Order: sequence, then C-alpha cells, then structure tokens
Amino acid sequence: MGTMQGIMARDYCKYVTLWIIFICTVFFMPGTSSSGELEEHILDLHAGDSNMGLAHCPTNWIMQSYFEDPKALDDSHFQDFKKRKVYPCLCKETVSRTLKLELSGLGRRLIGEGSHRQLSSSIKIKLNKKSRVNLLSYSCKVIVIEILPRGIFADQFELQHLFERGAFGDIAVFGDTDLELPTVRSNNTVVEIHMDVDPTSLSGDEDVLEINLHIPLHVRYPPLDESGYVTAVFGEPDILVGFSFSIGGLRPDQSCMSILRDRDSAEPRHSPVTWAVPSGIQMHASIVSVVTFLSAAFSAVVIILATIFYSGNMSSKSSKQS
Repeated sequence: MGTMQGIMARDYCKYVTLWIIFICTVFFMPGTSSSGELEEHILDLHAGDSNMGLAHCPTNWIMQSYFEDPKALDDSHFQDFKKRKVYPCLCKETVSRTLKLELSGLGRRLIGEGSHRQLSSSIKIKLNKKSRVNLLSYSCKVIVIEILPRGIFADQFELQHLFERGAFGDIAVFGDTDLELPTVRSNNTVVEIHMDVDPTSLSGDEDVLEINLHIPLHVRYPPLDESGYVTAVFGEPDILVGFSFSIGGLRPDQSCMSILRDRDSAEPRHSPVTWAVPSGIQMHASIVSVVTFLSAAFSAVVIILATIFYSGNMSSKSSKQS
C-alpha cells in the first residue's frame, strides 16, 4: 500500500512539473505568439502588389536600372521610372505611421567660385520618441537622388576622397560622366547618396536628425549665348528613406521605402539654386572669325609675294653669273 502511494506521488509530481514547464513555455518564452505577430507585421511591409514580390524593388542603387538603356533624363521619363520602380516599393500606411519621419528643413547653396564649386545641402528629418524606439528594430538609411543640370558634373575624384573620409555612407554617380563629350550628346549626371540613420545618436529630447551633404562639381563650358552667360538651375532632390528588417535569418530581408520629398510633386521650399556659367557671345565670335579670316588671308598673300620675290631674285642672280 505504501509503495502504491509513493508511485502515485511521484507521478503527480511529474505531471505538475510538466504543466509548469508547459505554462512557462507558452507565456514567458519569446517566439510563440509574439514572434508570429512580428513575422506577419514584417512580411506586410510592402505596399505594392503582393504578387510582384520584393525582387522587383531596387536592392541597392535606385538609379542604376534607369541608365541600363541609354536615354535622356527628362521629367516625363523619370516620373514614369519612379512609378514603375519606386512607388510599388513604398511602405504600407500602417508601417509609415509606425516609423513616422518628416522632412522639417531643406537648405541649399552653391559654395566657391570659378568652374569648380560645391553644392551644399542641409537636410533636417524630424522623428518623435515613439519613432526613435520603433526604428531600433529596423535598418534605416536616407537616400538622396540629386539630378544635376546638363553640363554640370560631379567631381568623382573629390567624391571618392569624401567617401574615404566618411562623409557619405555610400555614393554612386550615374549618367553623363564624360567631360569631353560634345554638348549635343550630353546627358544629365545623377548622384545617389545613401546615409545610415542611427536613432541612438539622438540624445535626450532631441527630435531632429540633421544631414549635411557637399557635392563637388565642375562645369563644361556651354555653347554661345548673347548674354555671355548660361544659367544652370538646380532643382531640389528626391529624398527617400529605406527600411529593411530580417527575422533571425529565417526569412530573407524585407524592405520598403518612404518618400520624404518628391521633386516632381512637391512645391519648392526655397528659390532654386542657380549657377551663371560664362559662355562666348555670338557677336564677339563673329568678329573673331572675321579678324581670323582676314589675318589668315593677309598672311597667305605675304607668303605668296615673298615666294615670288625670292624666286625673282634667284633667277636674276643666276642670269648674271652665267
């Protein structure tokens, strides 16, 4: 009888122990219900067609696919490109509210003189405390797409030096990079800059993240103009934020983008930055052409007369000697 009671007591203890382990597993271990909700949330980042898949979204450089086929970079082509490549990759509205970032300031100016200058941009991004906490779960970067006016080039050697000094997270130049190319065959130059966002860099009640960019530029001398100058106008850039998240390597990285500023739809915040590039004056060019022609004709006549005179002298000397 005592042995039977001992066996029942041991079985009871085993059952109690198993129930305690089960309850702890369900309620206290991460990865049961919360993990499922997290995966569902992450897989729902993408605002595009669920059938298209994330593979259609740019994985690194947005502008790289635009210049795979040579084409002019005009507003209509670029807007169509964004509709196909960028807009389907935008974050869902629920995610945008969770990771709310706003463009609170954009300042731009041209620094320097002569044919080598710098385009300076100050970008201020506002995020509240809740956004700062939510961003800790994501990999976040600011993407700036700067389309330069025709005839204005990014100095790639200076950009490389700035990148090596840590001025940019990553940078690439697309489009027209050949300074010697004739103007009629030139295209726009596009600079795409990626800057990592670290919400932990903000301390206390700070809620504005400021990014300062300096793009070194040089210019190709433009065609003739009556005023002697050609004005290059810099439009405001496209500014986006890219978010990505991976779940412990169990699934591929999920990503989406949010637009802080669209150059094609947003009203300019300030008057545009301009660069008055010196060019030749048509009237002066005509005068120079006439003077050059007359000088060349006069020189040719002098050479012909000198040749005739020299030949005559040589003939007279030969006749005297004979």
